[in-house]
Amino acid sequence: MERYKRIKIWVLWVCLWPASIYLLYRWLNPPLHLNIMEIGSFVILASIVALFPLRIGDNPVFFTHGIAFAAFLQYGLFVEIIISQVSLLFLLLKVRVDRTSSHRIPINFLMFLAISVLSAQVYYALGGEHGGEAVSSITDALPIITYALSQIALNQLSLKIITKIIYKQKIVWWDSGFVWDLGTAGIVLPVGFVLYIVFLEFGINAMFFVGIPFIFISGMLMLFHNSNEINSYLKITSKIGHELTGKLGVKDVLDLFVDRLTELLPLDYIYVYDVLSENQLKLIRFFDRSGEMKLSELQMNRGEGVSRTAKIKNGSFHYKKRAEWKHLANSFTPLNAESVLSVPVERNNEIVGIITIYSKKKRAFLQFQFMILRILSNYLGVAIDNARHYEQRKEESERCPLTGLYNYRYFESYLRDLFVQWEKEEIKKPISLILLDIDHFKQVNDTYGHESGNEILCQLADRLRMVLSERGVLARYGGEEFVILLPGYSADQSINVAKEIKRAISSEPFYSHEHILSWETVQEINVTASIGVAVYPDDCEEPLELIRHADRAMYIGAKQQGRNKVANYSQLKTKVQ
Repeated sequence: MERYKRIKIWVLWVCLWPASIYLLYRWLNPPLHLNIMEIGSFVILASIVALFPLRIGDNPVFFTHGIAFAAFLQYGLFVEIIISQVSLLFLLLKVRVDRTSSHRIPINFLMFLAISVLSAQVYYALGGEHGGEAVSSITDALPIITYALSQIALNQLSLKIITKIIYKQKIVWWDSGFVWDLGTAGIVLPVGFVLYIVFLEFGINAMFFVGIPFIFISGMLMLFHNSNEINSYLKITSKIGHELTGKLGVKDVLDLFVDRLTELLPLDYIYVYDVLSENQLKLIRFFDRSGEMKLSELQMNRGEGVSRTAKIKNGSFHYKKRAEWKHLANSFTPLNAESVLSVPVERNNEIVGIITIYSKKKRAFLQFQFMILRILSNYLGVAIDNARHYEQRKEESERCPLTGLYNYRYFESYLRDLFVQWEKEEIKKPISLILLDIDHFKQVNDTYGHESGNEILCQLADRLRMVLSERGVLARYGGEEFVILLPGYSADQSINVAKEIKRAISSEPFYSHEHILSWETVQEINVTASIGVAVYPDDCEEPLELIRHADRAMYIGAKQQGRNKVANYSQLKTKVQ
């Protein structure tokens, strides 16, 4: 939240909170001096219980409302306000609200004050009393139950309104915070009522009979929640590990890892480094939740940054606030970062990468989340290794081993996928295909040998790469045939490219070092090619038709017309008609 908004909230609190407390005191006129020891025991008990909150997102759930409930039934609204406000202070000290979140302090004090007053008005409207009169007859059950339910409802409603108005976030009515608040209220409020009943009978001794068990219940609920949360994280971590084992390339693995990590941990920045050498790291993936920082190329040398330090010391780091690691910051470190986790990515007992995440909040990461990140780093190391093997095998299956160009299997698959994608996205552009065949290639093989033929194929592939640059997809379609796909190229544009290719082939000879002739000098071999061009949608409707029509143009329009020519299927079709 912006600084000026935080200041406004604090100014509003200064204007409202002290005045409200004073006016409530004058209006209610509570006899606090008569029950100072008893009220103090309630305050102490509530403050201790406040030290056992459930951490659920940004809204911790705590159980002091059970004690405040008992005090309200016994002493009335003002005592309940004192207990709620003091215990809230202990809660905020426990969760350690940092400077950037300091606005939560006045918001919570005002919110709890409003909840106390409004729920009390509901209680009084239904005829509720205090002290022993609160449970004098069966009809008193209605105001007591309604009071307890109104506290839960007002608390949730207040949180949703604050989420919408102050934080500008979408309201989610049924979330984990609401479930835990409702579930724990079903335990805590009845115990609070028991505390009230026992207090009526035994006075301050009720703090020993019910208060101490209340503390244990709070502690057990916190431990249960933490255990449940850790189990949930471990299940998600296992699922992520399973997803990373799929048939993915390195880029897909990193994208998936970053996406899942941003969903799992309360982070703002992710840096994933590849270890280039003992002294250098290279940034291979960066994430900024705000989208303000843009980093693509980054290398770090020995001693630079938290990540570099993790590599040198061969360990992991968990810093809870900037003061602990600011001496490690460099020009690429987020200026507003506070909490840091940095772990190595290991493979075969060797550090092959570093993962460093930052949060803008102090103490944003819990210890078990540090453990989760270490587990995920191990998954990532294995996944990247598998992805590189997968990419290598995929590359080998898609490439011609002689020329290094794509093979026909890859080309036909790419062509089909392109048609499907353009049809789905309703892209109304032409797609041109050029098919070329070396003239009299059998004669070259018979005269100079198949090794010479292979040399020519490789040299031709190099020339085609130079002519095309990044303009299209080039593949060896089979034997001495090569195919080029030019998405977005019209017939005239693709014919011009075909003419460039024709000139590049015929303008200078090819050279053979591995010929079968008796003399050892390098042989110059002049080569030409016949080229056919077809264009979608002018010449066809289906992807394989595009190949067949370019093939027809090459044989009928180029080879049968004397070779070393460029033929367009549209012109061929016109002549036939």
